[in-house]
Amino acid sequence: MLQEREFERVGGVSTIKVNVRLSAATNRDLPALVQQGKFREDLFYRLHVFPIYVPALRKRKADIVLLADVFLEKYAKQNHKKVRRLSSAVIDMLMSYHWPGNVRELENCIERAVLVAEGDVIHPYHLPPTLQTAEASGTRTQGDLKSLVGAYERDLICDALKSSRGNIAHAARALGSTQRILGYKINQHQITAKKYKA
Repeated sequence: MLQEREFERVGGVSTIKVNVRLSAATNRDLPALVQQGKFREDLFYRLHVFPIYVPALRKRKADIVLLADVFLEKYAKQNHKKVRRLSSAVIDMLMSYHWPGNVRELENCIERAVLVAEGDVIHPYHLPPTLQTAEASGTRTQGDLKSLVGAYERDLICDALKSSRGNIAHAARALGSTQRILGYKINQHQITAKKYKA
């Protein structure tokens, strides 16, 4: 049928002509399977007209954030959520993860994060446990409790300032704090709020 573009139904007497284009995908090494006698050589060459090789997601690091943004927009709209972006820490985790499940795993990860997110930003604690473990993400925890809490607090403040476009009053409200306290924290962490203004 692939070669001649015609076939007969089982028990039929007339030949049916077809005009189709066949697309096939696999994660297996078909040339190796042909050599081992585990895949039909004639079928391989009939399918092998215009091969497109797509490397694994872990080999296409530049695509990870682009795809994550597409999935974020898709699932935020689908679930009527106001989630708008990924935090810097989340981007770091996505980039350092090895993605054994490729694009499908990334899509599932972002869908889950959108479903559990409360605000407009995806944070590390919204990601699946596989990405949150140091071994899986490739990021090992270093430093004492005070410095780690400080770094987390700084990330939250920066994310709030990004969302509010540098408006400290709006960022303070988003964090459930006051402008005075947030101003103190901004100075303490040496954050430049002006750089977030649009």
